[in-house]
Amino acid sequence: MKIITSIFDLNKEIKDYKNIGFVPTMGGIHAGHISLIKASQNKKSKTIVSIFVNPTQFNKGDDFKKYPRNIQKDIAILKKLNVEYLFTPNTEDIYKFKAKKFNLKRKDKILCAKFRVGHFEGVLNVMNRLMTIIKSKDLYMGEKDYQQLYLIKKFLSKKFKARINSCPTIRINNKIALSTRNKLLKKRSINKASEIALFLKKIKYKSKLQGSKLAFNLPDYKKELEKKYNIKIDYLEFRDEKNLKLSNFKNKYRLFVAYNIDSVRLIDNY
Repeated sequence: MKIITSIFDLNKEIKDYKNIGFVPTMGGIHAGHISLIKASQNKKSKTIVSIFVNPTQFNKGDDFKKYPRNIQKDIAILKKLNVEYLFTPNTEDIYKFKAKKFNLKRKDKILCAKFRVGHFEGVLNVMNRLMTIIKSKDLYMGEKDYQQLYLIKKFLSKKFKARINSCPTIRINNKIALSTRNKLLKKRSINKASEIALFLKKIKYKSKLQGSKLAFNLPDYKKELEKKYNIKIDYLEFRDEKNLKLSNFKNKYRLFVAYNIDSVRLIDNY
């Protein structure tokens, strides 16, 4: 595996490759990331993984500082996976050139965009820059960050004529979704989050039988979860998979949730 730290060296290394898959990450490589890498390896001749903890998508400075980092462990995992390229740029290199700024419209300020002001503008900004640098026509991203996946498809896939390949969420024992942030949780909170995941899966199952009738009961379920597990839920909503509008239960839909536990914000969808 070649580890590349500068845009200049990266351009020189991959300029002649057409069939290359791109897996953008912020490190803390886990089984979810590995599933994206393997999806790329199954289709592309070479795969490039980026590790860059993007400061512009964090609402709080403390959150950015506390974000789990272990580059040596990540490198060891990626080498075992036979990844061809690892791109680890610094902030100055990523942000040294001018690029379009993105502003979400009111209709897009839902779910996490409502509670994390500026977060997705930061995500779109850095992804626009990374896609400009790497020029891959195939990106691999997980469905756990479904709103992020949706917005990147909406704003960037046409611009770069790129396919945003979505991969299923990987879970611990079919419960809590894997996330780098999980490393900040205490063991008892992992257990709580697993119980919450099972509860929400049951709600999703019930919704297939009751539809909009169950949607009216979501505020009660929200209160029940908050009281039982001593958590603060930002949102618990059924939304359409295609456009993220509140679900009419006639098309494919998902149950979206975000909550705080141990001062760590977890998101998921079912």
